[in-house]
Parts: sequence; C-alpha cells; structure tokens
Amino acid sequence: MTDLYRRLGLCFALFFGTGLTAAAATPTPSRATMPGHVGASMRDQAIDLTLSDAIYLGLRNNRAIHSAYLQRIAQKFDLRVAQDQFTPTLVLSSRYLASRNQSDGVRQAELTPTTTLLTEIGTRLSLSWSNQSTQANQGGRVRNDGANFTLIQPLLRGAGQEVATAPMRLARLSEQINRLSLKATVSRTITDIARAYRELLRAQEQVRIARDALARSRQLLEVNRAMIDGGRMAEFEIVQTEADAATQELGVEEASNQLDASRLELLRLLALDLKTSLEAVDRLDTQRIEPDLAKALSAALLQQPGYLSQLIAVEQADINLTVARNNRLWDLSLVGGATQARDRYDLHTDRRWEGYAGIQVDIPIGDLSRRQGEVRAQVDVETQGVQLAEARQVLERQVSDGVRDIGTRWRQYEIAQRAQELSQRKLDIEREKLQAGRSSNFQVLSFEADLRNAENARLNALIAYLNAQAELDLTLGMTLESWDIALND
Repeated sequence: MTDLYRRLGLCFALFFGTGLTAAAATPTPSRATMPGHVGASMRDQAIDLTLSDAIYLGLRNNRAIHSAYLQRIAQKFDLRVAQDQFTPTLVLSSRYLASRNQSDGVRQAELTPTTTLLTEIGTRLSLSWSNQSTQANQGGRVRNDGANFTLIQPLLRGAGQEVATAPMRLARLSEQINRLSLKATVSRTITDIARAYRELLRAQEQVRIARDALARSRQLLEVNRAMIDGGRMAEFEIVQTEADAATQELGVEEASNQLDASRLELLRLLALDLKTSLEAVDRLDTQRIEPDLAKALSAALLQQPGYLSQLIAVEQADINLTVARNNRLWDLSLVGGATQARDRYDLHTDRRWEGYAGIQVDIPIGDLSRRQGEVRAQVDVETQGVQLAEARQVLERQVSDGVRDIGTRWRQYEIAQRAQELSQRKLDIEREKLQAGRSSNFQVLSFEADLRNAENARLNALIAYLNAQAELDLTLGMTLESWDIALND
C-alpha cells in the first residue's frame, strides 16, 4: 500500500509540472504559406497583380481562411482534452468554518486533495487525503487526518481497451476531419480567388475589345465622311456608322462598369481596401493538358477532402456502435479500497484502518434507452455505408465530368481562336472592298459585329478552360499541391 501511495504521489508531481507548463502557453493561429513568393509591385499607387500575388495575399488576408485557422485553435484543444483523459486529475477542496452555540465557540479548518486516474482498460483509481482541525474554546483542539484509496475495475460495461479508449479515438478521427475541412476551405478559397482574378482579366480584356471596336467604328466614320465628300457615298448612309459608334461607346461604358465590379470582388476576397486600384498583369495564355481519367480518379480517392471525411465518418460510426453495444451490458465490477485515519487529541492519539474487496453489479431491467442507443448506432453505421457509396459515385462522376470538361473547353478555345482569326481577315477584306466601292457600309458594320463576337467568344473560351483546370484540381484535392502551398497546421 505504501508503494501505491508513493506512485500516486509521483502522479501529483507530474500533473502539476505538465499542467503549469501547458497553462503558460498562449495558442496562436497558424497560417498557410507559399515559399519563395515575391510581393506585388506598386505603380503610381496602383497594384500590378499577378495571380500568384493574389493567392499569396488571399492566404494572408482572406477572412474565411483566417476564421478557419482560428477555429483550429479550439479544435486542437478539444483533441488535447480528449487525449488527456488518462492523465491523473487533482481536485483541492478546503473550507474554514466558525460557529458558536450557547455553550462554546468552534473554529474548523479542512483540506482534502483528491486525485483520480483512469487507465486504458477502464480501471478507475482514486486517492484522497483529508486533514481536519477543530479548535473549541471549551473542548480544546482536535485534529483528524487520513487517506482513502479506492479501485474499481469494470468487467463488462466499460471494460477493455476498445471501449475505454473510444472517446480518444473518436477525437483523433474528428481531428482528421477538421484538418481535411481546413484543407477544403483553403482550397475552395484559392479557387474562388483564381476565378475572381480571371474575371478581372476578362473585364480588362473586354474593355480593350470595346475600345478597339469604338476606334474602328470612328475610323470607319472618317472613311464614310471622306467618301461622302468625294461623292462616292450617299450622305444618309453615314447614319448607320454613327449609330454603331454610339453603340460602341455604350459598350465601353458597360465594360468599364463590369471592370469595377470585378475589381471590387477580388479586393473583397483579398480583404484589401475597396479603394485600392489594381490591375491584373498575367498574360491570357495557356497550354493544353490532357489528364488521364484513371490516374485522376486514383488521386481523388486518395486526396479529396470530402471523400476522405466520409471514410472517417464510417470509422466513427463503427466505434459508436461498439460503445453502444457495450452500454447494454451489466455493470459488473471488481471493487477494492483501503482507509487509514488518525485522531489526535490533547492527551492521546487514536489510529484505525480498514480494507475491503468485492464485486458490485447493477442490472438494468426495462430500460429501453440502452437498446435505443444501439439501434441508432446501427442505423448510423448503415447510413454512413450508403453515404460512402454515394460519395464515391459522386466523386467518380465529378472527376469524369472534370476530365471531359477540360477536353471540351480546349476544343472550344481552338475553334474560337480560329473563328477570331477568320473574322479579322474577313473584316479587313471587306474594308478594302468598301474603299474600292465594292461593298456597303452595312456589310462592314455586320462584319465588325462578327469580329467583336468572335473576340469575346475566344476570351470566354480561354477563361472557361483556365477555370476548368482550377475546378479539376479542386475536385482531385490537389489545389494546394498545384500552388505549392503548405497549410502549416
């Protein structure tokens, strides 16, 4: 018994040492990083922003990412609490009372430290020491102290490592889900920033297209006036060109308005001042990629956060079912304990001790709540199995759609690029024919509209192809790898 007291006393010392050290630490959120990044450049108070710059600023400033990392502080501490269930706990209880009656006045002080320990096989150990001192004006001083040790070893309900460690294993699985959720949040935010950046690129390019169209319309207006002055065109025909020039001015205004809206959306995602002037400076160009469907699906099954979270949810359901089945068992336990006490008076001291050992059993009869817990756990296991099958099929469809979309978008881009080149040649030829008097204003204006549509179609096809690449990375769970981002979690 003395050896047991010594060991539990060592547990006191270890508890205080680790507990005080941990309490001194202040948790701070981590931050995702991009190694080797160079910041955006300033030009007359305007920011020249590359896509890499935008993602870097998003990792540093985006509020959704910042909130996710703040949540990780509480989530990590939840895991620490669950893992600490097998660490001895200490409770210090004390009180001081002063009382008086018709014959005497009494002052009483009491101190009772109690430590408890749960083992990984369900054993519960408890050791307490009570020290009480009573001082009476008439009765004198009486001191009482003693130690009490108890041991409870479950044999059925709550017994065994599989059940006793279930809360800790569930907490570790929840931590894995939380890490996957952080990865999903950062990946989705990066994809949103990339989309917003490309929308800014699209808006800038649409402004250029609209201004080029306006310049060509004004140039045609000058050509019409020269032809009218030379008597080669009726004066009323210039109205078509003037109307087209007014339409192009309207198009420039609309494109400029869309440019401001795209700029504000990107600034919001980057959590920058909305008054900041910035320009996307990446070139609108790309190269063809041809992802392999089988390899893409294998990568998604290994890395996609949503699917991996569902796999973990199945494992959690299995553990909960094991615990629920165990809760239906009888509470049969071995119990033992020992008590040692000492009373000290002014003239003598009394000592006494007591030890016991035995078996205790609690048999629930007519309690359907335990059966209810098992039924719910069993249904949850089957439900998670169904959801896993659904998640896998959905993932397979998403990967297949993403790979197919990549190929389709590239073919659309090639067609749109060829259509733009042909529309440009067609317009150049028609302008020469107009100057030679072999075409009409209406035909040139019609070809001008065809060129604008072709330029916008090429631009939209290119942006759609780049976005399809980003979405495929997100589906495969490879967004962070594609941008060489470390979560630092």
